[in-house]
Amino acid sequence: MAEEAETDYSLSNPDTLTKYKTAAQISHKVLETVTGWCVEGEKILSLCERGDKLLEDEIAKVYKGKKILKGISHPCTVSPSSFVTPYTPLSSDAEEAATVLKPGEVIKIQLGAQIDGFGAIVCDSIIIPSQENEDDKLPGRQADLLLATHYANELLLRLMVPPGLLATGTEEEKKKAGAEKPISQGKITQLLNKVVESYNCKLVESTTSWLFERNEIEGKKKIVLAPGEGSKGEGVPELGEVWGVEMGVSLGSGKVKTLENRATLHRRTATQYGLSRPSSRQLLSAIVKRFGTFPFSLRQLDDERGAKIGVVECVRTNVLRQYEVVGEKDGAAVARVFSTVSLTKNGLTRLAAPPTPDFKKYKTDKKITDEEILRILEKPIAKSTGAKSKNKKKKKKPAKKASEEESGESSAED
Repeated sequence: MAEEAETDYSLSNPDTLTKYKTAAQISHKVLETVTGWCVEGEKILSLCERGDKLLEDEIAKVYKGKKILKGISHPCTVSPSSFVTPYTPLSSDAEEAATVLKPGEVIKIQLGAQIDGFGAIVCDSIIIPSQENEDDKLPGRQADLLLATHYANELLLRLMVPPGLLATGTEEEKKKAGAEKPISQGKITQLLNKVVESYNCKLVESTTSWLFERNEIEGKKKIVLAPGEGSKGEGVPELGEVWGVEMGVSLGSGKVKTLENRATLHRRTATQYGLSRPSSRQLLSAIVKRFGTFPFSLRQLDDERGAKIGVVECVRTNVLRQYEVVGEKDGAAVARVFSTVSLTKNGLTRLAAPPTPDFKKYKTDKKITDEEILRILEKPIAKSTGAKSKNKKKKKKPAKKASEEESGESSAED
């Protein structure tokens, strides 16, 4: 009897990319909806619960009747202004469960879906409306923070494109471009610092982008920006890979600290250990069955209070990884975006990504002036395929022009 052919899960298999794109479409739809729910006075817990319900409903609509595992690749989380990491409180923790959105806060919304183990995670930062932006415009420092985050993210994506991949000119020029060494992670941080400092902001310490694989959102490679003590990047992006790309920017020092809030996000590790407590074994079994190796919140489990007990041994024995709640050391506002991208012969594709900002809403007198940065921002991230864009009317402005218009918008208001 002939051996069954091993399934190809690489991007060479069109089905893989289709599954990523299907998951991304769900993530985008839910992100847009949750964003619309975020108004003053809304409880963060309620937003997270409703976001997860919507994710589950949308996931149930695709790949019906097929023997394909699908689910949430990242629970819906809503992080307050100074919080750096994803945050989702528990209903059994009364004080945290009562946390509401406040006007003027910088809120980070993160979530994701997965189809057959291919996860598409996305995060966006928004400002909760307040009297200061009643005219639908973001004043000074709020605008600076979101613009710094946007352009730093755009620069990072361009620096992730393998050397020579999008080179033009003669064959000799293309060959020369392809022979260039990939940019070092130290140089990436240096260039990104120039971007955020243009807006008087700082990179968030140890902001990390990971290689994505099937059933794995923290692969063997990672890019660490502004690395803190003990953190270090490893590897470079290559063709045929999918990455989860994170950008974090602060109005303060960018340094971080662990907060006192309960850590509610966890994920299964590869560690095998004979758990002694029945509650721990029962919890782990439920986690593996429902979430696999993707992150989950204790609030997603049927017995939340029991999970709070069972998780202790699981974390202590490293069977589960616990994601601590981390915030800005100075208590300053932080913005964060997260994109899931693929690298193919045509360049970098944003599978799941936050929406492009409406630059007309941003009032600031600051802009990027560094010529090296502006040149990189003008570079494409992918080859033109000749296909007509569905968003032709919303053609993206070149970075230099956009920066000039931001400055002009501010002076026009003065």
